[in-house]
Amino acid sequence: MTTKAYREITIPAVILGVLQGIIMTAAFVYAGLRLGFGIGGSTIAAIMGFALLKGVLKKGTICENNINQTIASGINTTGSGIIFTLPVLYLMGFLGNDLTSDIKILGLIALAATAGSFIGVAVIIPLRKQMIDFERLRFPSGTAVSVILKSPGAGKTKAMLMVGGTLLSAFVSFLMHKGLIPESFDLGGLLGFPIYTQTAIYLSLMNLGAGLLAGKGGLPFALGGCLAYWVLAPIAVQMGWVPTPEAMSPEALGVFQKDFLYGNMLRPMGIGMLIGGAVCGALMTLPVLKSVFKSLAQAASASGEHSFLKNDEMPLKYIVVSVIGSFLFLLGICNFIAPEMGFLQSFVVAFAGLVWMILAGMIVAQCTGTTDTSPLSGLSLIAVTLILFLSGQKVLVTVLIGVTVCVATAQCADMMQDLKTGFLIGGIPVKQQMVQLCVAWIGPLVAVTTVAILWKYGSGSPGFGPGTTLPAPQADALQSMIGGVMSGNAPYMKYLSGGLLGAALSVLPVGGLGVLIGLSMYLPFFITLGYGIGCVANMIIVKAKGLSWVEDYVTPMAAGLIVGEAMIGLVFAVMDIIK
Repeated sequence: MTTKAYREITIPAVILGVLQGIIMTAAFVYAGLRLGFGIGGSTIAAIMGFALLKGVLKKGTICENNINQTIASGINTTGSGIIFTLPVLYLMGFLGNDLTSDIKILGLIALAATAGSFIGVAVIIPLRKQMIDFERLRFPSGTAVSVILKSPGAGKTKAMLMVGGTLLSAFVSFLMHKGLIPESFDLGGLLGFPIYTQTAIYLSLMNLGAGLLAGKGGLPFALGGCLAYWVLAPIAVQMGWVPTPEAMSPEALGVFQKDFLYGNMLRPMGIGMLIGGAVCGALMTLPVLKSVFKSLAQAASASGEHSFLKNDEMPLKYIVVSVIGSFLFLLGICNFIAPEMGFLQSFVVAFAGLVWMILAGMIVAQCTGTTDTSPLSGLSLIAVTLILFLSGQKVLVTVLIGVTVCVATAQCADMMQDLKTGFLIGGIPVKQQMVQLCVAWIGPLVAVTTVAILWKYGSGSPGFGPGTTLPAPQADALQSMIGGVMSGNAPYMKYLSGGLLGAALSVLPVGGLGVLIGLSMYLPFFITLGYGIGCVANMIIVKAKGLSWVEDYVTPMAAGLIVGEAMIGLVFAVMDIIK
């Protein structure tokens, strides 16, 4: 008697994963430009996978749905790396002026991001056994997705809740776009609080949903914003550290103080804290590197023992070919975009970027494995600073390498989270590795295209940046840092003080504390505040109903709140294109 092969890599799973990945990439690029941080898509993909693979096709298995969510998250993860870096070229005037030039630069950025995507997936594969089998790192997000995959009976209910959240968020966002309801509400202003305390709450269900998903883990991020604007800001004003120009109305003075505090004090300190927290995190992972390289050596010796699909891991020779090929590709792009650097300087820049991608990828994977927080922003800022000096302050090359590093490190974390999920539900690692490598090129193309569309057809003028509905706070901070370094007016002492504070916070038992508080200090506080309300609401519901109830009901609804608002923003942009 013959038995049917267990369904894992199937055509429906691959098609669904690709479609979900494309949609989520576009939606989360919009969300990232609006909120300032990336959002994972594994939870959404897993919920919809059961609804469609099991509910509609009546054939879906747990491992088949795992392949679907691996593909979808592998595609949409690249958007997080691109929104942190690429928009700075628009803000600095390198893009958005000439269509022919834009197409050339964006094409090169997409190719470089694709190279980074391949490198990120490939270099982390040999570390699976070390981090998952031996160290047993928890990878909280990957573990949470495995819980969803193990409860297929609840898939239909969760899908309905997610669709309900999507429709609710889309409706509220539509009303906001039409000006029928305000985007924010300033309770503190009504109570007479000073303007510089920034007490306005962003009435965004997407922002609330992100906080509901994060729960207790995101609370330090929200508390960091409260510390910055409700403690440090009043102290700075009362101590006379903020200038008070004469002949200003009270309202104009409040706005001036708010802008000065953010631009000259809190944002540079936040950038410094991100970098300090990232560096401290890197130093704390140094003891792990010995076992990491031992794992690489073991992978090398075992890579030829079996045929491709009989290995637990993808053979090392394929990984080496992927990394070397991607590096040569990146080297060619650097030489093409800045031929005046010459081959040697281009090689140094590309090689420095490759080394940092590998190290940063290991650091990010280790951080997400233990705390589920990622110092991606801080590590990217370090990379951009390094390349800015090595390239002779060539911004295009610097941002190109920055995009590549961001995408690579984001892929490292996502690949390991997905492999943790597979480990817990009994999936075959090499199959997950294969599919993520095969789709690594899709996300960069979708993300770069979405950024270009939102710049041209977003609701602001221009489509994103400070003062618009898509403030792109990460890119705005990166622009500030690059501009300061190039002009020689960078606030190095504030970067240094913030770096020392971020490093000090990172050694505390709360994982990633320096990075989280640094991020909250340079993101707009009206976003941080709404996110914090979502975190507190999650904690209250967990205490009242229990964690499983939150996973069954709150998580899918929160995921829908994120998708609905993002999709409405994209719909309005597409409508402008059609017009």
